[in-house]
Amino acid sequence: MADPSDPSFNPILLTLPSFTPSLALEVLPAGLTLHRLFVQADGKTHDILIGPEDPTGHITQKYTNTIIGRYANRLPVGSFAIERNGVHSVVAPKPNEAPTVSLHGGPKGFDAYPWEPLPDPSTAELFTPAEIATIQTRLPTSIIFRRISEDGEEGYPGRLLIEALVGLAQPEGGPGQTADGKKEWNLGSVLLVYRAKLLDENKVTPINLTQHWGFNLDASLQDGPDSLSVKDHTISIKADHTIELNSEGLSTGTLLPVTGTHHAHAEKASGRIGERFPERGYDEFYVFSPRSVPPPPSIMPASELKPELDLVGAALSRDGPAAEEVASLAGGKSGLRVGFATNQPGVQFYSNNLSVPEKGARKKIHGGSGAVGDGYPPGTAAFLEFHAPLAAWIHPQTRGPTGEDTLLASGEVYNNFVRMDVWYRDGVGASA
Repeated sequence: MADPSDPSFNPILLTLPSFTPSLALEVLPAGLTLHRLFVQADGKTHDILIGPEDPTGHITQKYTNTIIGRYANRLPVGSFAIERNGVHSVVAPKPNEAPTVSLHGGPKGFDAYPWEPLPDPSTAELFTPAEIATIQTRLPTSIIFRRISEDGEEGYPGRLLIEALVGLAQPEGGPGQTADGKKEWNLGSVLLVYRAKLLDENKVTPINLTQHWGFNLDASLQDGPDSLSVKDHTISIKADHTIELNSEGLSTGTLLPVTGTHHAHAEKASGRIGERFPERGYDEFYVFSPRSVPPPPSIMPASELKPELDLVGAALSRDGPAAEEVASLAGGKSGLRVGFATNQPGVQFYSNNLSVPEKGARKKIHGGSGAVGDGYPPGTAAFLEFHAPLAAWIHPQTRGPTGEDTLLASGEVYNNFVRMDVWYRDGVGASA
């Protein structure tokens, strides 16, 4: 990221319209970072995202709630010929994590750039008039950000326009009921929509965007040292397979069944992350099982982005093709739960294994001093990064039910969304 005096580190506050809003989100244009996500529940204020107290702390605490691009996760370093729709290009991911590994877009990925907020959403080029109308009516607390990734940036071909919608949606419906008979109230939703389009003719590029956000739903309780651990959280991921990784974290191109392993969270007696917790923690990609209704595609012809098309409305719908909850995370003590719907084919679950508390800072609301040296220990967050499988254009057998190869050609539009619904369950406590 840039100089700490850069105004892109000044938070933009989004709140639901209420005297005591149930959700409030601080967004930094620097790295399109979700700095804080406040939740009001049962008279308490929670910040459910880990991270530094000072916004400029994201300069050194990389990949903490930032956008990731042009390609999320790990790619092998090298030169790769790619083709789509008869268009040919060459991509050459650059090393950063290791001499043979390019992580999260390379040495200077999308997280390292300031993003331009658009004061008027109607100036966006990749959202239709119908979608702008939906944004103005159903997401009045929202903002669209923009940046252009130049041809050759970090070895990726093509000049790429990216627009990202970040918005809060009002709670919907009355209380529901959980499997154990408890009432559950919807507190609202966070919607992220990423769109991209190549500005050059006769180009093709890999693209795989995500938000690298890390959750801890109990940390704001400051209920002793155990409240920092997410091992007491319960997790659900609707996946039949993970991707096999080599010693460098690169995809081998093989799918591994989750049945009978610690990745089969539904098989756990308690459902808690800490049950059968692996020695090195979690850092794997889960490929979602086939859904009852296929979600909207991630790559579509630009000609289909007609004025009346409203994929934002579809992403907000609770009963449409994008409504199915594919992952869920619940705190062990706070009563908070977050559920996720997306059109992406999988999710990377990372339990903050590599965190070094001496090198980072922890938010004061999580019991930290805010100073560097008092950071988050390993196992204190559940990062849930929704995107396509690692190096999907190289490993077709790992693409999952959608079969998408993550290649975007001129004349096409990339469409990626995640909706996170925030819920509160009364009377949870430590035995939930």
